Amino acid sequence: MHTQGKSLREICRLLKLSRNAVRRILRAGATRPAPQPPYDATTIDLMQAALLRAQGNAVRAQELLDKEHGLQVCYSTLTRWLRDAGLREPPKRAGEFFLDPGEESQHDTSPHRASIADKLVGAQCAAQVLAYSRRLFFQYFPKFSRFEAKSFLLEAARFNEGVAGRCVIDNTSVILASGSGADAVFAPEMMAFARSLGFQFRAHAVGHSDRKGRIERPFSWIEGNFLAGRSFTDFADLNRQALAWCREVANAKPKRVLGMSPEAAYLIEKPYLRALPTVLPPVYEVFERVVDLYGFVSVDTNRYSAPERLIGKALTVYKYPDEIRIMYRGELVGTHPRLIDKRDGKHTLPEHHPVPKRIARGPALEERLLDGQDARLDRYVGALKQHAHGRALRQLRRLLELKRTYPTVAFLAALEQALHYGLFDLGRLEILILKQVAGDFFDLEGHDVP
Repeated sequence: MHTQGKSLREICRLLKLSRNAVRRILRAGATRPAPQPPYDATTIDLMQAALLRAQGNAVRAQELLDKEHGLQVCYSTLTRWLRDAGLREPPKRAGEFFLDPGEESQHDTSPHRASIADKLVGAQCAAQVLAYSRRLFFQYFPKFSRFEAKSFLLEAARFNEGVAGRCVIDNTSVILASGSGADAVFAPEMMAFARSLGFQFRAHAVGHSDRKGRIERPFSWIEGNFLAGRSFTDFADLNRQALAWCREVANAKPKRVLGMSPEAAYLIEKPYLRALPTVLPPVYEVFERVVDLYGFVSVDTNRYSAPERLIGKALTVYKYPDEIRIMYRGELVGTHPRLIDKRDGKHTLPEHHPVPKRIARGPALEERLLDGQDARLDRYVGALKQHAHGRALRQLRRLLELKRTYPTVAFLAALEQALHYGLFDLGRLEILILKQVAGDFFDLEGHDVP
């Protein structure tokens, strides 16, 4: 009406509006010139060249513009200019996932460093969360293979007293055999294990980790809250404290997104979880091992004892999460605690390698033949044994030979002289005996020599 040339008063009369209202509407509808951008074409060319040299890094492009062209622009202004000039894509709206109770769980792993036995040790943190209630469960392992994955998922099912119908994972080779995302091919043993518990795996697309964002964020919380300021004696103690922290802290703390704690939300979700089978699938691996000459079998670089009678024989070894069982022809011959956090360790059962008892042996025959003949001889035999190694059989045999060879008087006189001087060299003792014999039996004084 205004563009048709009607007056302000006529417009007010026809529309039954006040003059101020009409003026306000006319001002709001008036076309205004678009604001000029705070940069020109030359600046756009400089920003484009700097961004190309910085390989798309805006921080580095900001440094190049300041250093080479003296163009000082704060980072937020530079990124806005880049978006306005079409040199950078604007941020995309984040999506949301709405999941029903019992529909999905999410599982992932992350490397952490924990203080175990006063040493910082690398450990793999495996965690699972129920997507609806955000109920968290995590454990630590020295390594994470398919054996540990099955062991963890079984413990998580026991912790939640049920499983969700779908478990979302990333494209880890621990569970996948090949492919990724929608084309992922899961390892047959992992698919069989999941079927036995009543759920299925699903892998998200590569680079789409937000699909399991409810398990991604707790890892930084675990590392910054649970591990901070705590020390552990071994992996068993670490996992005991982790379980207590899950119950007392992680799942008891109210979450704003839920309006309640995960434990309270779990009570809503629990009836929708799939019940566990009456008999849970055992997690184990089977190995064929030959007992070595030292009486041990080796599993994962660690050695476990076997009965000595089975040295050189082939045994069947079962590896469980917490123990090692050794079977021979269907008979259990040993159960060891599994050495989880050790390499090149050794565990021995006392009944496998009994310590041989020393048989108390009496005095040697030579000592019995020398004993009781004379007090001087007995003292010399005792002192000779103290100075010799072992049972002194060689020395006693030589001493007995000297006693039988030479006269008793000369022999005992030489022994008394040897005891006086502490002489236990039997060669020199024989020289003393010969001197005694020469003096007693070959005294030539007072006789004419022909």
